[in-house]
Amino acid sequence: MKEIVFLKLGGSLITDKTQPYTPRLEILENISAQIRQALNENPGISLVIGHGSGSFGHTAAKKYHTRDGLIDYSGMSSKENILLYEKYWQGFSQVWFQASTLNRFVLEALHAAGLPVLSLSPAASVISSNGKVKNWDLSPIKSALEAGLIPVVYGDVIFDTAIGGTILSTEDLFEHLAEKLNPSRILLAGIERAVWADYPECTQKIEKITPENFSKYYQSLGGSHGTDVTGGMESKVRQMLSLVKNNEKLTIQIFSGEGKDNLFKALIGEQPGTIIKNS
Repeated sequence: MKEIVFLKLGGSLITDKTQPYTPRLEILENISAQIRQALNENPGISLVIGHGSGSFGHTAAKKYHTRDGLIDYSGMSSKENILLYEKYWQGFSQVWFQASTLNRFVLEALHAAGLPVLSLSPAASVISSNGKVKNWDLSPIKSALEAGLIPVVYGDVIFDTAIGGTILSTEDLFEHLAEKLNPSRILLAGIERAVWADYPECTQKIEKITPENFSKYYQSLGGSHGTDVTGGMESKVRQMLSLVKNNEKLTIQIFSGEGKDNLFKALIGEQPGTIIKNS
């Protein structure tokens, strides 16, 4: 049985989140080479890759308030309703386009490194309810893993049965996948070297976060660099803590994907950054 590992390439890592629609191509090339090297050294890893939207999806999503869903039209004229309805779905389409554009940059880098990747768009397969995954046919992901391929998912627009539409982040998707695929590790590679107890000064690294000690740190965790409509560091840590509570064997790492070999080290089992565990 291969070890299932989830790897997220954060939007802050693979794009310049302060500049709309700007991929960091050299970073993508470097991390793709590190993934290839790690899988060569440890072929026992079965990898699922997810990536954020960074300055692509988040820029459009902020403009159109896509994650919030359709607004309450009560008290508005029918003409206003129609205009706002049309604007929301036009924005929904724009966010999808930008997220898929970045996905192509990611796939090109991974493919160039010789990795057998297969992109599986969440917009085409996931239905949510109030921002939580409701239905997701995981047969393609499972079949890809069985075939030795690397499925790639990403933060994307989703049709939602309660609020019309929304955005699910990579962490939202991983939360659902973790329940079904039971990974042993989730690696979250961004630009921060760790989770900090004094953000934004970033001088006091937190070595390990557990459900028991989280209350000591949560007020100082902070947000994110650049535009981010799906939450910053505190939101990410809370979500990951909920996963380790349900899986005592799961280890989650938050670390920087910048640098020559940080990602390689994390994939082969070293523990840079901050660890999130049940105890």
